[in-house]
Amino acid sequence: MNILGLARHGLNSFEQIAIMGVMLTAFISLLYAWMLRKVVLKKDKGTPKMQEIWNAIRIGADSYLKTQLRKILPIIGGLTVALFLSVYVVPASREAVAEFGAKNAQIIVAIGRTIAFIMGAGFSLLVGQLGMRMAIQANVRTAAAARRGFNEALSIAYYAGTITGMLTDGLGLFGGTLIFIVFGTAAPDALLGFGFGGTLLALFMRVGGGIFTKAADIGADLVGKVEKDIPEDDPRNAAVVADLVGDNVGDCAGMAADIFESYEVTIVSGLILGLALVALDPTHALKWIVYPLIIRAIGVISSILGTFTVPIWERFPIKFLRAKDAEEAMFRSYEVSSVNTIIWSFVVAVNYAHDWRLAMLTSVGVGLAVAFNPLTSYFTSTRKGPVKEIVKSTKTGPATTILSGLAVGMESSVWAVVMIAVSFIIALALYSSAGAIYVLYGVAMVGIGMLSHTGNNVAMDSYGPISDNANGIAEMAWHDQCDEETVKARQIMADLDAVGNTTKAITKGVAIASAVIAAVSLFASYITDVGRVQLQLGVKEIMTSIRLSDTKVFVGLLLGGALPWLFSSLSLRAVTRAAGLIVEEVRRQFKIPGLMEGKVKPDYARVVGISTAAAQKELVPLAMISVLMPIIVGLVLQVEALGGFLAGIILSGQLLAVFMANAGGAWDNAKKSIEDEPKDAIACTGKGSDRHKAGVVGDTVGDPLKDTAGPALNPMIKVTNLVSLIAAPILVKYSKMSIGLVAVVAVLLAGVIWAIWKSKREAPSLFIEIEDKVAAKRS
Repeated sequence: MNILGLARHGLNSFEQIAIMGVMLTAFISLLYAWMLRKVVLKKDKGTPKMQEIWNAIRIGADSYLKTQLRKILPIIGGLTVALFLSVYVVPASREAVAEFGAKNAQIIVAIGRTIAFIMGAGFSLLVGQLGMRMAIQANVRTAAAARRGFNEALSIAYYAGTITGMLTDGLGLFGGTLIFIVFGTAAPDALLGFGFGGTLLALFMRVGGGIFTKAADIGADLVGKVEKDIPEDDPRNAAVVADLVGDNVGDCAGMAADIFESYEVTIVSGLILGLALVALDPTHALKWIVYPLIIRAIGVISSILGTFTVPIWERFPIKFLRAKDAEEAMFRSYEVSSVNTIIWSFVVAVNYAHDWRLAMLTSVGVGLAVAFNPLTSYFTSTRKGPVKEIVKSTKTGPATTILSGLAVGMESSVWAVVMIAVSFIIALALYSSAGAIYVLYGVAMVGIGMLSHTGNNVAMDSYGPISDNANGIAEMAWHDQCDEETVKARQIMADLDAVGNTTKAITKGVAIASAVIAAVSLFASYITDVGRVQLQLGVKEIMTSIRLSDTKVFVGLLLGGALPWLFSSLSLRAVTRAAGLIVEEVRRQFKIPGLMEGKVKPDYARVVGISTAAAQKELVPLAMISVLMPIIVGLVLQVEALGGFLAGIILSGQLLAVFMANAGGAWDNAKKSIEDEPKDAIACTGKGSDRHKAGVVGDTVGDPLKDTAGPALNPMIKVTNLVSLIAAPILVKYSKMSIGLVAVVAVLLAGVIWAIWKSKREAPSLFIEIEDKVAAKRS
């Protein structure tokens, strides 16, 4: 049998059929997304007032993404050329020569890596853009459905999120499998480009979207809630539309691209390590490559089954199995997917790979993702002790509120690391007798299992901003209506929104953990790849491990541990500056005669413009720091020290990201708990009370942590790892310092210094500058 020439890669008949089945599954995922899109778009968009607000959100989000695309396309173009040329630094790998011949290997790999980079970046962009647009289509329909009942509103919000999840599954699986079909055992050379393209786009969308959304959110909260004592989504607040736009460009577009690149990178690292094992197991070599692809396909089918059942659990005929709320319905669907994947992973591992340990590690990954649900829920849910502790601390003011939230975030980070460490220990216990490379492959399989239900993860995450937007549209459109139907609908929206905060926090935890596991797999791939290149170039000492006792390596570890803190600092400074501009603008508009009385409409577009300009300003500097720092460390301290640098980033980034995500989520839900209390001035409860104001301050501090700085660390960790992997051959070849190399390092260092200066520099909003010029011309 020779389907599409797959026999030339050494695949047997079953493996050829399996690979074709994986490709078919990718298309089924995309077909399911298209079917759900039709279901969602059939629903009505509510009243003209609701559609007017929705249209303002849609135009603002589209404008932001167009501006962002113009900013990042030149960077993508420059890196495309650099990636093409990078292949020519060292001779082609043995695998590439075996696949394409000595004469053609280098040019084919160069073209393949370049096309894969464009494909990865394009897929990541597509997932983010389409996911955001689908979320915008769903938010107004969810609000309209709330008048008809809880289940319909839940179905629309969740199914719209599932569309993004299925796009992530389908495109990620299609891209990785297609590259393997074309390149065979030389696939790692092209897969690096695929992973780097997706990761870089995710970094841009995460950073830009995070700054936009939190600048608008903080501006709206500080002036609207604290200073003017008006509701969260009051239409008199000029920042309210920008806040709703931000939910889409940050939590939908940004998170979708983020999880998509994690999905890509775990496939990339799994296949790279799998190919390293091919030479060690000649009897059944290609199982190490084919098995993770089959598991991903099983995961897609499991996600389809699970996501389809979410609305069913709320009205399940057996009472004790019926879900109490939307959160429990989503958890049940995740469990359905998990059981299906675990069962079939054992079937494949035992009957095809003849190694039950692979299924066990897949199950550990699935279990790790499931375990993050209750863990994150415990630290961020309104019903659990940590959030109640923060609510209690609001009695004594903002300072104790912030302190208790910090404590919650710090503790949650510890337990997240413990859970990841346990999964690594299991991989070590199962494969320690086989050798270190098998253990590292086992870690990669944990990552494959953990993100096998990406459809569920993205659905749960996108559900959050969709329900938040729907609640905001309802607040703005129905603020003057008090009939029984409206009150009931607004309570449904409030309940869905509160669950959305928890699901967003859960998926952030899964995304961060998967980023760490993917980074550890890439770290292992880095060691393997450096050793291969050193052997190829005739280097005497082949690197097989990272020695922390070496001073240079330890220096690299310290620098790597510091980078996430610098990155987060610059992200938070950007939010602070942009929020300051928005606060001033909202205050100015509140002084307009008639605005507070509802006679004058605020200028929503101006605030959207300020947020857009502030977010775009940070894209290039933060990306430059992520790309240039590992190259500088590698050139100055050499490849082993760069390994230490990557280890420092992984550990520091994991702890910091989980801390920020969960502390922010806990503060947010603490504020919502107070808002749900009956309003009583004497007891100091409910909206407008001193406790509520303390809660708003905590939420305002936590928002940029959980939605900007924390999530942006995920793609940053993987960008640095992938840049190191791509640059490894160059670093090995030019390991001896020369005048030319000193000049290159000086230029790169100047680039990093410029990026830090540019990011910290005070600058007025571009929107304000443009508007002032237009006003000057008119006068």
